[in-house]
Amino acid sequence: MGLGGSHGGMVPRYDDAVDLATTVVSRARIDGELIRVDDFINHRVEPELMRTVGKSLAEAYAAERPDAVLTAEASGIPPALMCAAELDVPMIYAKKYLGTGDRYSYGREVVSPTKGLEYRVEVLRRALTPGDRVLIVDDFLSGGRTAEALGEITEEAGCEVIGFGFIIEKAYMEGRDRIEKRGWNICSLVRVASIADGHVRLTDDP
Repeated sequence: MGLGGSHGGMVPRYDDAVDLATTVVSRARIDGELIRVDDFINHRVEPELMRTVGKSLAEAYAAERPDAVLTAEASGIPPALMCAAELDVPMIYAKKYLGTGDRYSYGREVVSPTKGLEYRVEVLRRALTPGDRVLIVDDFLSGGRTAEALGEITEEAGCEVIGFGFIIEKAYMEGRDRIEKRGWNICSLVRVASIADGHVRLTDDP
């Protein structure tokens, strides 16, 4: 990984063969049960890194010929947009609301254990075309509740879920089981086995 300059505000410049796993291990911060990647993935977003993510997820599902990429605001938007650009298909993002409203949409209630609140993810009905093959992309797979909600919304709209793509999966949580029980495919670029002692340990570590 090269640097774009010596100033603190410059964005790192990544080679095409950037090692995403190494980047996550070396730069993620552990905050209790949370893996903080807001310095480079989901708050301050580094475009070159996200382009690599988008390309990797697009390559994983290109043979499935998706018609659209679906995500949830807000941290899912960068990887989903980059993936959609690689596939040359539209990107759709579900909006999050607290409470119900009078909106002509597909929606599901989601409980976030990390944030301690219940919110609603919604996609306007005109945004999804029945018969479309939809790839669902997000930054994290943890408990899988938001991902499951997006899958249910996709199927309610008469579309087909061709799979899920995540930047980081917490492999020690129940998200993968939740998704695979529905018969949906998963591709995670980085799989975290544990965050013991304040360090990220990946599933393929010795």
